[in-house]
Amino acid sequence: MPKEIKLPQLGQTMEEGIVVSCLVKVGQKVKKGDFLFEIETDKATVQMESPEEGFVREILVKEGQALSVGDILLILGEENEKIYPVRHSLGEGGTKKIVNKKTTEAPPPEKTPAGKITSADINAAAQDQIGYKLGQKVPLSNLAKMTAEKMLRSKREIPCFYLNITVDATELVVFREKFNKSSNIKTSFNDFIMRALSLGLAQWPIMTGRLEGDSIQLADSINIGLSLLVKGASVTAVVKNADKKNLAQIAQYSAALIERAGAGKLAPADLEGGCITVSNLGAMGIDSFIPIVVPGQCSILGIGKISDTCVIEKDKIVVRKFMKMTLAVDHKVANGAEAAQFLSCVGKLLEDPQKLI
Repeated sequence: MPKEIKLPQLGQTMEEGIVVSCLVKVGQKVKKGDFLFEIETDKATVQMESPEEGFVREILVKEGQALSVGDILLILGEENEKIYPVRHSLGEGGTKKIVNKKTTEAPPPEKTPAGKITSADINAAAQDQIGYKLGQKVPLSNLAKMTAEKMLRSKREIPCFYLNITVDATELVVFREKFNKSSNIKTSFNDFIMRALSLGLAQWPIMTGRLEGDSIQLADSINIGLSLLVKGASVTAVVKNADKKNLAQIAQYSAALIERAGAGKLAPADLEGGCITVSNLGAMGIDSFIPIVVPGQCSILGIGKISDTCVIEKDKIVVRKFMKMTLAVDHKVANGAEAAQFLSCVGKLLEDPQKLI
């Protein structure tokens, strides 16, 4: 019997995707778990695994084609099995359904769904900022459109409040430099921040919650999202079980995520399950900013740059390094006192980096 391989939901919020590339050919034998397609979702480009084994009998989609979850991508069957396709519309994806008997019904012409963006459009939208020109009309990629919709949903549905804190990062800067010189594992400031967040969330688990009906569901594990900029698009990769990892393990895990994100090799599991997100614009010279909470999470932490600041210590003027952090919090989940104590805890941990090892 032919097996219809459909587009799965490659993420908690995914409703549609774009075929970036097909990784198999007609006649090729595939095993369960082999990669079939690269699919652009609302978060990243991920490789889709085959849920079945068999021979590729027909590929029903083209690169750049936009599909809805559940649309058919290809057909698997026996090596010499004959199949007789009948095309019909499945939402906007315009894919086919396979039957086991011949038909004289003529298939409708292949067409690009209205309002969908092609791969050429996506490549154009992924240019660096320097590639833009005044007066240019820049098309939105599917990823950018879905991100916009998600952020609009956040602003409409999540009543946020915002807390600001200034952390004395002087010891953190010195400690990180010494740590990186003495260890084979190189850490970033984000690794220290995620380690501090994991310890803070363990003490204040309400900050992992999300509203479900008339109750708040706390996370089963502490997974921390890290906002990354990949080819002009924002992607949030997730460090899983961060509270069970030490600083070096978090650094290794996040480095692997960043490498996969840059290569477009993030798996669906890399994008799911976060209960808080870190967004760091300090490297871009930003002092502070107010981030937008990711739907399904309680909070997001915005990190500004580390700046030299003159302060008075024992009647002397000394230079210390300070970092501003802004926590946006869903007030449906946590109240001001809970969030304030959590953020204060994180700040104190960053000021005493020895506790983060």
